[in-house]
Amino acid sequence: MEEDALFDYEYPSLDPLPPKVQVEIIPPCDPTADERLCHVCISAISLVVMLILAVLARRTKQGEGLLGLLSPVNFLDHTKHKGLAVAVFGVLFCKLCGLVVSEKPLPFTTSADNKQNWMILALLYYPALCYPLLACGTLHNKVGFVLGSLLSWTHFGVLVWQKIDCPKTPQIHKYYSLFSSLPQIACLAFLSFQYPLLLFKGFQVAEEHNASQDLNSSYYKEYVKRILKKKKSSRVSAEKPSLLRRIIDAVNVCSSEDVFRFPLKLAISGLVSVIALYQMALVLVLTVVPTLQIARMGVTEEVAYLLAGFRINLAGATNAEVARIVVYYMWCVEVCYIAAMTLSCIVNLLMLIRSMVLHRSNLKGLYRGDVYNVYNCQRSVRPSRPALVCWMGYTSFTAAHLCLGMIIQTAVFFLCLLVAAFLIIMPVLHGENLLLFRLLWSMWPFWLMLLVAVAIQHACARFCFIKKISGTRDLDNRGSLFLLTYLLFPVNVLVGVLLGLWRMVITALFNIVHMGRTDISLLNRNVEAFDPAYRCYAHYLKIEVSQSHPVMKAFCGMLLQSAGEERGAASRGRDAEEGMELVRPEKQSLTVSSARRARAHWRLLYTLVNNPSLVGTRKHFRSDAAGFLNGSLTRPSQKGGGTHGGGREAGGAAAN
Repeated sequence: MEEDALFDYEYPSLDPLPPKVQVEIIPPCDPTADERLCHVCISAISLVVMLILAVLARRTKQGEGLLGLLSPVNFLDHTKHKGLAVAVFGVLFCKLCGLVVSEKPLPFTTSADNKQNWMILALLYYPALCYPLLACGTLHNKVGFVLGSLLSWTHFGVLVWQKIDCPKTPQIHKYYSLFSSLPQIACLAFLSFQYPLLLFKGFQVAEEHNASQDLNSSYYKEYVKRILKKKKSSRVSAEKPSLLRRIIDAVNVCSSEDVFRFPLKLAISGLVSVIALYQMALVLVLTVVPTLQIARMGVTEEVAYLLAGFRINLAGATNAEVARIVVYYMWCVEVCYIAAMTLSCIVNLLMLIRSMVLHRSNLKGLYRGDVYNVYNCQRSVRPSRPALVCWMGYTSFTAAHLCLGMIIQTAVFFLCLLVAAFLIIMPVLHGENLLLFRLLWSMWPFWLMLLVAVAIQHACARFCFIKKISGTRDLDNRGSLFLLTYLLFPVNVLVGVLLGLWRMVITALFNIVHMGRTDISLLNRNVEAFDPAYRCYAHYLKIEVSQSHPVMKAFCGMLLQSAGEERGAASRGRDAEEGMELVRPEKQSLTVSSARRARAHWRLLYTLVNNPSLVGTRKHFRSDAAGFLNGSLTRPSQKGGGTHGGGREAGGAAAN
């Protein structure tokens, strides 16, 4: 009866069985806009654009001139518009993804020989090709925005033209090239819209750009005002937020409710991670699913003889029924793979959102000086050579870890779903092949013994071995407790084996799920330094906090503003009192300027004393650099210290 029920099951798309599978062969497509010719033209246009920008930068001498043009992105400026840099990095990452699967990495080549050498050159060519898209916004003038608009429109128009001419290509899947270029088209469309917007609406603001725009921004002053505001009562702040509020905070991680802006590199990392998630999902789906579908469609009745060669015989089943069963199981494998891929995408998306929330929390904590809670140890937040290297490659490392994590997650989830489908779900639905359940049922005395032993320990701990006296708890019946501990020792050894296996499963799943995250360590807290991804993230935070602290930049902006006011007041005084040599007004002006100068000196002293990046350059305290903790002056541990100890105490008192 069980076999009849299995054969009567309605299998998906099995009747009739196709005698032959028709595989569509996609020939190579040559678009009207030849890729080689287009790259030659775009490269020439980009070179002309860079020459025009160089001449313009030399004439106007804005910023640092040619040197400023060679560094178009200030990654440590939190106040500038992030859209241009984020979009260009998205275009560059899409170029890299296409480079990996392309037969000809460099579009100028005609043969596929020496692919590794051409790929190395392509890794240098594509950043140079996309560089002018970002450099056009460096000078912040009308000519740069016009050139940026023309260049972005050229890239966008050529790419769309090629995809319309050749939507199908023989790479991996007929529509892989089209689908993989969608993020690149979106980024180029954003650039094509953003440059004209800066030209027509933001030109007046852009003209006011100078080297001190970052320090003169109101963002840092608003941040200082926010943290200096009187906080609410602890009773209100201790309330746990609702689930809806937590979801909204997790989704709106880039909101400016707390007067906080994400660093530019974190914004770039977020977009690159989303593109990497899309590209890896596309590759994993289009590589495996079409192959499984072709194999399922090609199953015929001859598969019964193949199974017979492996001594797999279905009693009472004809060849057609055997073929239907094989097709059904292959369809289940396909469903398990698609489900694993979907689960991996959802998990990585949730991990990305959680990472952005943790980034914001860690940066705020380090801004407040809460180093211990962020790093789990006391560290000095100072730049170093390893920290600088990790900071430069943080975005790239994040994308690479996410891609590798998706591959591992998909493989593990696929195996787990296969085991669950073929050993649990399908046997329960059809009522046969209950091998796992029969094995577990044959060991029922063992499981019952473990369950009873654990239940007895919990029950005795609750009712016999703990007593409550005056609101406190203490042990009771200690003799019986010791006896039960001795008697249950062998049974607890078996329970410990099961707990060890469960611990291995939980640890493996945790590490696999969090493989794409660099903001948490996959190792124990005491050996976090051996986790290269987390070590890179920790060094990245050091550079960001030491070089872009909002409070430090707010004080520096105030100092520059006060210095500018003094120079303006002095020039106005000289113009008004030209030719006059009155003694009394001169003394009054000197008195006023001295007071302002004293306030500026105290502000400067306070800023320098609490700046961790300047500790090593202090002349008087260079020999006692170990006495500084994160840039703050500390008191000597020994009493009756010498001259340097007294100097540190005096300096600390002055700073306080």
